[in-house]
Amino acid sequence: MNHPGGIWMTQTMFALLQRHDGYCDTATGPFIEQSSDWLEPADIPVPQPGAGQVLIKLRAASVNPSDLHFIKGEYGQPRVKGKPAGFEGCGDVVATGENAGFIQEGMRVAFVVAPSGSGAWAEYALTDATNCIPLRDDISDEDGAAQIVNPLTAMAMVDIAAEASDAFIVTAATSQLGKLMLGLARDKGLKAIGTVRRDDPIDHLKDLGATEVLNVLAPDFRDNARQIFSDLKPRVMLDAVCDQTSADMFFAMPFGARWVSYGKLNAEAPKLGEMGQFIFMQKRIEGFWLTKWFQDTPIEKQMAAIAEVQARFADGRWKTDVSATLSLSQVMENLPLALSKPDGKVMIKP
Repeated sequence: MNHPGGIWMTQTMFALLQRHDGYCDTATGPFIEQSSDWLEPADIPVPQPGAGQVLIKLRAASVNPSDLHFIKGEYGQPRVKGKPAGFEGCGDVVATGENAGFIQEGMRVAFVVAPSGSGAWAEYALTDATNCIPLRDDISDEDGAAQIVNPLTAMAMVDIAAEASDAFIVTAATSQLGKLMLGLARDKGLKAIGTVRRDDPIDHLKDLGATEVLNVLAPDFRDNARQIFSDLKPRVMLDAVCDQTSADMFFAMPFGARWVSYGKLNAEAPKLGEMGQFIFMQKRIEGFWLTKWFQDTPIEKQMAAIAEVQARFADGRWKTDVSATLSLSQVMENLPLALSKPDGKVMIKP
């Protein structure tokens, strides 16, 4: 293991640990009422990097819906009780194991942590060197902490939409990921149709790049949606909500439509009432998971996407809207309230 002098001033760190193992039997969505149901604060030994691993001193960690699904046992990988939570963050590499490749001590990196690693909601995180991206100097820590999960998902899913037609639907358009996709659609000359649950963000979303924005709670929503779908003919719905409204929109979409699910913000189970459309209109439902995208995408394409993501944040075409910033010591008491604030991402700092 390599480490510069002065790094090991302490052998322990403060971390927010997962309270449970494995999966749960229910799915209630990415919401929590009490942090203590799922997390436990503790001082634990600083993890030691093994072969191919790096130790990162945290600058900032983002809170994504996937983090909440994971700590509740609703994610596609099992929890590990006693491991620090948190998938994504930004920090400084302070030690490396053997064979860490081009990731070196002193680098400021964006990183993700596999469930078996030592997560980002701690003073130090441990992850594979291959899960790190060196950051440009003109990228802020907040943008760096949200540099991988949402931006690369946006790049990949907008590519899926663009292959099908020049119009597509983005549900939960006020989310950080939704706003990234709207800006990307604008720059690619695509027509993005966003959905929201209130009127006040509509003008802002149009400024970001939405061609149309539909309030799903408006009394004329279904009539407006059918007219817009008839005019623009969106053939892909990128959906983070996956409720009955999503199903209704899908069946109102044209021939060959694809419903791409990448989240479950609503625990409601939708009813698929027009099954004949799968036969006669060649529609289909599928999922998107960034982990699988990394596995299936050539490294050259991944690197090009990463470079484009950093360029977009550096020149201001994209930015991370932060709704709340909590210290690690504040998370247990304040995370549920912070998550209730709309239209921004919660950041955790040491």
